[in-house]
Amino acid sequence: VQLQASGGGLVQPGGSLRLSCAASGSIFRLNDMGWYRQAPGKQRELVALITRNFTTNYADSVKGRFTISRDNIEHTVYLQMNSLKPEDTAVYYCGGSVTTTTFVRRDYWGPGTLVTVSS
Repeated sequence: VQLQASGGGLVQPGGSLRLSCAASGSIFRLNDMGWYRQAPGKQRELVALITRNFTTNYADSVKGRFTISRDNIEHTVYLQMNSLKPEDTAVYYCGGSVTTTTFVRRDYWGPGTLVTVSS
């Protein structure tokens, strides 16, 4: 199983980006999935979580600006980021629980995508 994040880049303050996390391999289903971020010199932090039943949870710093969603058929998780601020600059990682086709459940992480918010 592999998770591949994409959609990062350079954006001006107030702008928007949409991140995608595509899971591939021997997947039976994606379970709880999330987006995390790590800014330079800081620890990795949770940005948003989404359960298989589409229940969501957000860090206080992104509530009202970011939206996490998922496509259970395409095994993809998205993060729509609006009203971006310089403090949102970080490497964004997707990760979560995956049940494989052999019915083994374990956590996986993608390699991350860089988001830079700057004028």
